[in-house]
Amino acid sequence: MTIRTAGRRRARRLAIGTTVVLALAGMNGPWLYRFGADKYHQYQINTAEYKAENGHWEVVEFPEEFQQNTIHAALLRTGKILMIAGSGNNQKNKDAKVYDTRLWDPVKNTIKRVPTPNDLFCGGHTQLANGNLLVAGGTKSYEKLKGNVKKAGGVMIIYNENPDKPMTLPGGTRFKGRENGKTFMATESVLIPRAKKVFDKKTGTWLRNNPGYGRVYVEAQKEGAKYETGTEDNYRIQGLTGADARNIYGIAQKLALDKKDFQGLKDTYEFDPVAEKYIKVDPMNEARWYPTLTTLSDGRILSVSGLDDIGQLVPGKNEIYDPKTRTWKYTAGKMQFPTYPALFLMQNGKIFYSGSNAGYGPDDVGRDPGIWDLKTNKFTKLPGLSDPKLMETSGTVLLPPAQDDKYMVIGGGGVGESKLSSNKTRLIDLKAENPRFVDGPELEKGTRYPEASILPDDTVLVSGGSEDYRARSGSNILQARIYHPKSNTFERVADPLVGRNYHAGSVLLPDGRVMFFGGDPLFGDKANTKPGTAEKRITIYTPTYLYQGARPTLSGGPKAIARGESATFATKHASSIKTARLIRPSATTHVTDVDQRSIALDLKKTKDGVTVTVPENRNLVHSGWYMLFVVDGQGTPSKAQWVEVP
Repeated sequence: MTIRTAGRRRARRLAIGTTVVLALAGMNGPWLYRFGADKYHQYQINTAEYKAENGHWEVVEFPEEFQQNTIHAALLRTGKILMIAGSGNNQKNKDAKVYDTRLWDPVKNTIKRVPTPNDLFCGGHTQLANGNLLVAGGTKSYEKLKGNVKKAGGVMIIYNENPDKPMTLPGGTRFKGRENGKTFMATESVLIPRAKKVFDKKTGTWLRNNPGYGRVYVEAQKEGAKYETGTEDNYRIQGLTGADARNIYGIAQKLALDKKDFQGLKDTYEFDPVAEKYIKVDPMNEARWYPTLTTLSDGRILSVSGLDDIGQLVPGKNEIYDPKTRTWKYTAGKMQFPTYPALFLMQNGKIFYSGSNAGYGPDDVGRDPGIWDLKTNKFTKLPGLSDPKLMETSGTVLLPPAQDDKYMVIGGGGVGESKLSSNKTRLIDLKAENPRFVDGPELEKGTRYPEASILPDDTVLVSGGSEDYRARSGSNILQARIYHPKSNTFERVADPLVGRNYHAGSVLLPDGRVMFFGGDPLFGDKANTKPGTAEKRITIYTPTYLYQGARPTLSGGPKAIARGESATFATKHASSIKTARLIRPSATTHVTDVDQRSIALDLKKTKDGVTVTVPENRNLVHSGWYMLFVVDGQGTPSKAQWVEVP
């Protein structure tokens, strides 16, 4: 369906100047002054002079039937944007199994619904080498706050002491406490592996059996506090007899009416951008809600962290997806991080963890930034981070060009619903002999949920966010800045028209503009008395470089360029072109976008074209699809050509 773009309607040049506005203020009071000032502001921000200095924002208007609470967005190799909501942070949608995905074409301005197979809300995603988008995890169950929990429940550990056979217990299995006499039911089926025999080589005898175990969420059969338990108990499993009844049993701590966290899914899908549909593949070994997916040098995908199917942080069990077999395997070592950790593949093949995260997890585990060697499972901490206790909901971006291995960490806040937020930016050069964080330029305000997008001219657009948790107390930050890595400075540009906070993100488009989506405030007013409304509008920022006159052209050339190889493209502006960049398309959610990176290409110019060479390092240049931009001496980029690096 075709949609309208508000910013594209020609702004009427109203005859309201500063003198008229001041006159209105004197004659008719504050209301007319504000009305006149707003009209003048609208006129001013639409002038050619203002756009050339500050850029321009516009609002995209989707018809109501196509609006959704977009939580995840990814740019596909077709140029379309996949926007995923799942249940969209809406329990009613979850109960009704209404799961949303939209596919938007920003060139043709069309949008369509895509059938969504499961609740992909708060899963992880990343670009695959074949151009598909991998989507893993999501929401099995929403959290329940204390007071809303009607049935006592919690985690039951089921043990199996039989070394000869595993046991599967179906959902609805009843467990009765030996001491408390209370009965609880399993909410789903659970597999309990067989016990493992332990052999003593010295004596040549079998010493004991180590029980196999599984975990399942259980809850009371009826509502009410009288069904809570206060202490650990051993539970008999109803329906089992003989040896099975002796060998298989449950143990649970307190089963109560306490707050219950979100629970994750194991389900995994690939989204095919050509067929425009989800393809179900093998599930993960662990259920994950809020996981991060990071591409490795061989094209496999590392899945880390998340809350599992019983609402607990996955205990360091990380796994890898092989796109060739479409299966998952655990990594050899364990490493635990809070949810949505910002994990980037470095040029040496190790993983950089900036400390940015979404918060779920212990306060004292996995919070320190560092370098993780997957081969040895060694983690080396990095010093110098300012505001280290305010890293939740911070953003991290690999600064352009990616060859420099420099990162910026932006803003952040305290754990959970903390009012504390940081106005710091922190920089780190991972090519330094002894890398350590140093402070970059400060933001005007403490900022949670900042959106950061790499631009083709080697700058970074930093926009939005809120001072308080989920924009509480009307704390959205309607400011945007361009970061210049060469001068280590911020440049203030046009103010956004729409507030963005929790569940927001940004995506660089192939035409050099930047799309912004989402926002999920707790409240709708400064007094925190009205419930917040999810932001369904899309906004587009056009940077100043597109108001500097004609942009360079780029055409022809191959559709694929191997690492270490060169390719020639036609252009009428060869003499003015200064740089060429491969930019990996974004897949972003919850201020986490480990996909975007801008890679500098060696450039040679001819009379009617340019020849570019792709670096050989596969840790730097992942296999997959990229946007190829060339940029002239004024910093104006061409429209992107899509190319594949096999």
